[in-house]
Amino acid sequence: MRLLHTSDWHLGRSFHRVNMLGAQAEFIGHLVDAVRAHVVDAVVVSGDVYDRAVPPLAAVELFDDALHRLADLGVPTVMISGNHDSARRLGVGAGLIDRAGIHLRTEPSAAGTPVVLSDAHGEVAFYGLPYLEPALVKDEFGVTKAGHEAVLAAAMDRVRADLAGRPPGTRSVVLAHAFVTGGQASDSERDITVGGVAAVPAGVFDGVDYVALGHLHGCQTLTERVRYSGSPLAYSFSEADHRKSMWLVDLAADGAVAAERLDCPVPRPLARIRGALEDLLADPLLDRHENAWVEATLTDAIRPADPMARIAARFPHTLSLVFDPERAPDDPAVSYARRLAGRDDQQIAEDFVAHVRGTGPDPREAAVLRDAFDAVRADDTVREVAR
Repeated sequence: MRLLHTSDWHLGRSFHRVNMLGAQAEFIGHLVDAVRAHVVDAVVVSGDVYDRAVPPLAAVELFDDALHRLADLGVPTVMISGNHDSARRLGVGAGLIDRAGIHLRTEPSAAGTPVVLSDAHGEVAFYGLPYLEPALVKDEFGVTKAGHEAVLAAAMDRVRADLAGRPPGTRSVVLAHAFVTGGQASDSERDITVGGVAAVPAGVFDGVDYVALGHLHGCQTLTERVRYSGSPLAYSFSEADHRKSMWLVDLAADGAVAAERLDCPVPRPLARIRGALEDLLADPLLDRHENAWVEATLTDAIRPADPMARIAARFPHTLSLVFDPERAPDDPAVSYARRLAGRDDQQIAEDFVAHVRGTGPDPREAAVLRDAFDAVRADDTVREVAR
């Protein structure tokens, strides 16, 4: 069976205030063309269809167009909700849409109930594990500790139990939206840390033939059977070196996996340039970036006059201008933002405690801080979905 694995469309998202809807529509057209050209048997979309729980109307219309075009091809599509989606909103009408061969899996309770497709070699069971927010699904899965590994392990227990009751030789595909250990993150993914832990081990998914992951925006191979497709478009300058693609996966009769990457259209290349303003304006090696979307980091000790206008004169598609004067780390003039770069909320809070009272939090206090951050994030998720 030939699968096309994609994820993280983030319909409705912009890129530094640039409307990306046209590029997203181009990707949908490319996806449909690829399904037809490569004689794909099933499409899997591993979450974050939309960029937020209540997407703009234009994004909903594009999603509707994508569903119609996929249904017209007669190729089954299996799709799950991600941490940016509202599972309840995305799942509205799932039963009716199912009749058109578009299988939306947004309910955690249905983790062990697959979409079963067939080819010349027998059945393939597709299990959809939507994004599982631990605090919201721990009771559903009967786990006492609200962590990503615990709820995913419980969901996979249901998958393996169902698979064990199916005819011998039944192949299996799991769609999941999670941060799996070994994956490389970028700046455009929403933090899903719970209890100080964001990642789950790949071993959680043992026992199935292919795991189609979503959430991380870089295309990655964790094992031959566990892969991220990544987002089809770049949504941050941290993705400047990404090769945006989808996985074309052939699942053999014995469950063996062969995969190749299909490149996605690039609306405009990304470039990150750094240096003193005059150097950036004069360097001939930067000619290749003059038509790219640019993030320029200026290292001048003193902020130059009219920096954006001057940099845009050479790089007209500059979207981000960052000031980062080259100073020693202990220089009092180093910005607060620079001192916090790369530190998560927990680390910042612990540093604040140490600054205020002279010593950092003890293990019990650190646990209280973690619980507070987890509670706020879970509450934000509930509020966003309920809107």
